[in-house]
Amino acid sequence: MADLSVDPLIKQLSSALAPLFRQDDQPIIVGIETGGYWVAETLHQQLRPNTELGKLNITFYRDDYTKIGLHPTVKPSSLPTDIDGKTIVLVDDVLYSGRTVRAAMNELFDYGRPERIILVILIDRGGRELPIQPDYVGQTINLDDGELIKLEGPSPFTLRIQKVDDDARH
Repeated sequence: MADLSVDPLIKQLSSALAPLFRQDDQPIIVGIETGGYWVAETLHQQLRPNTELGKLNITFYRDDYTKIGLHPTVKPSSLPTDIDGKTIVLVDDVLYSGRTVRAAMNELFDYGRPERIILVILIDRGGRELPIQPDYVGQTINLDDGELIKLEGPSPFTLRIQKVDDDARH
């Protein structure tokens, strides 16, 4: 499978999300580092909401933290000071097992109690281990067990499908 074009997928997501930002109490866009934040940043630029962009680094919330260890470049999360009662548009690049999204939701609830979380995913590749489903999807792709899809960027964006061995999978 060839590399996939990202720009049309982000434009499609932006169009689908636009009605949510035509109200006074606009949602807060929050991206999961790293690829999800890149997509969230682009959506934020296109939608131009009156809310600030949030960033989640879920390293400490992952259930495989003991397996992957701590990377020396862990950066803190940054969210608006008050997310209580707000709608959060949670953005990630690739949805696979659902564990990254679960970790992100756990972290969000440490910041407050949002009224609603809307999950936006650039690529849904299936293979869920947890009952997590996106509200908005750029594209669904079926990959073989020995393949991963990775967003490279942020400028330019490229979605690359890679063959991996069993030790490299997450």
